[in-house]
Amino acid sequence: MIYLMSFQMPTQDDEENYFADPFNFKVKMTCYTTKYPFDLFRYRQLPEFFFDDITIFCGNNGSGKSSILNVIAEKLSLERNAPFNRSDFFEDYVNLCDYQLDRAIPKGSKIITSDGVFEKVLDIRRINDGIDSKRADLIDEYIAENSPNAEPNYLQGLDDYDRWKRVSDMRNKHRTQSRFLKENLMRNIQERSNGESALSYFVDSIQENALYLLDEPENSLSPQNQLQLKYFIEDSVRNFGCQFVISTHSPFLLSLGGATIYNIDETPPVQREWTELECVKVYHDFFLEQSDKFK
Repeated sequence: MIYLMSFQMPTQDDEENYFADPFNFKVKMTCYTTKYPFDLFRYRQLPEFFFDDITIFCGNNGSGKSSILNVIAEKLSLERNAPFNRSDFFEDYVNLCDYQLDRAIPKGSKIITSDGVFEKVLDIRRINDGIDSKRADLIDEYIAENSPNAEPNYLQGLDDYDRWKRVSDMRNKHRTQSRFLKENLMRNIQERSNGESALSYFVDSIQENALYLLDEPENSLSPQNQLQLKYFIEDSVRNFGCQFVISTHSPFLLSLGGATIYNIDETPPVQREWTELECVKVYHDFFLEQSDKFK
């Protein structure tokens, strides 16, 4: 499903006119150490980008592919779950951009960045750390209440019922330590590895009929999970009316079926097949050199 049809970043003339405007007093101020994202693509001759069901921006570290996604997301007012690097000039840059839609951007469309994924993984880790701490406290409490030296458990009145019931449960000979822990411990968080949590974050975040911008989603994912994400994205396009714009240099994601790929490392950026990209050739040549070790 095509929602975003094309996007035009500011041209070199647009940027030069912006800085030459005599009424633009911001550019004359000396308090700014950066005018990002101005100058990032000023001499790169960015074309008008045309989008398919899956469109990929591929480039080396520092090529600006993540910045392109952030600019598109801001121009389209997409949801985001994590802050991103921006300056006081970011809004001015975005205002110089233009785009064409094939149909209205659906509600729920969003940009999902590495920072958002990492924050989710950290949230799960913090919760699991809390569960581990509570588990340790419950074990200590259970052992103390079942020791020979434990104080008698007398009910002191109605206000004392909750404490009395808890101690009685711990001392019930039919209630083992493991059963006591299961009944009193948070169990709503399934313990997963960071990679599994990251993959589940994408699966949970991507719904039907929406536009999704994914910034280097391969981060934290093993090769197996990158393949799982590839299949999930293809299925979301094929069966659930989603459109994806992705920045990546993962060969697994670059091989997404039917994807239009822009090589941001070239000036101007051009469309390439995934097998023509330098980052994929590095993997190919490396394994070819080591092919005798796989026999």
